[in-house]
Amino acid sequence: MEAVRGIGEGIGPRVEALGFEVVEVEWSGSPRRPVLRVRVDLPDSVPGSGVTVNDCASVSRALEAWLDGEPAFPERYVLEVSSPGVERPLFRKRDFERFAGRDVALRGAGEADGGGFSGRLTGVLEGIEEDGDGYRVVIRTDGAPKVAVPRAEIARANLVFDWNGRG
Repeated sequence: MEAVRGIGEGIGPRVEALGFEVVEVEWSGSPRRPVLRVRVDLPDSVPGSGVTVNDCASVSRALEAWLDGEPAFPERYVLEVSSPGVERPLFRKRDFERFAGRDVALRGAGEADGGGFSGRLTGVLEGIEEDGDGYRVVIRTDGAPKVAVPRAEIARANLVFDWNGRG
């Protein structure tokens, strides 16, 4: 499976050459039949106006042509290309900057049981020396002042969609 994982580094430039950005690359399955999931988006799009099914099909065809020619990649695999969805995961500093003003949910490393908190993303604080990633994600929780969470302490972050129509 390690040879398969090395392929992940080549995905970004290929997706970007098609005019999209890679949001997430996820591996699952078994060594005999790996599943490669790739979430793509349009740069600077807002949830609800991003990639289409046709866009995903174009990216899939381009990646399949490349993967099928890679000797380190197994002959049999499953490739899934999709949009990040309305509850888009946030990974990079630019994600937190781009979606400032939107509702988000943050989960810490020890909060896999549903803990964590949510609020309105206000941006990032840079240059925090004691943080491994050098910035903190700033959110305003309901009825509370702003909270600055070190990026290194966030295990998972995503947009929160209001399913009652507010978006």
